[in-house]
Amino acid sequence: MKDLIKKKQLQKLRRAHRTRSRIRGTQDRPRLSVFRSSKHMSAQVINDETGKVLAFTADAHVDSKDKKKVEIAALVGAEVAKRAKDAGITKVVFDRGPYLYHGRVKALADAARENGLEF
Repeated sequence: MKDLIKKKQLQKLRRAHRTRSRIRGTQDRPRLSVFRSSKHMSAQVINDETGKVLAFTADAHVDSKDKKKVEIAALVGAEVAKRAKDAGITKVVFDRGPYLYHGRVKALADAARENGLEF
């Protein structure tokens, strides 16, 4: 059983590295990184040149009472877009990490686009 868990963790790391090897956040276009667990969702805007987080939000920062996970992800996307715009960021590179672009990750990305981020 431990071998199976380690294998899945290794596969997840490989998918994340494969995704991140193609994109790089810069001063002009920082990286919008998404984290999704079974219960929670968070997003952060990162400048990879300096290694600094420019904007961050999670589902704990939005009103998520009595909402579905996809709706909460959309709220997180809208909030991270608002915080990024407050920091003067309008263009980003989207980093989905090891997650497929559907469901909650897609809802977050669509909400961020609707609230002014370009990617």
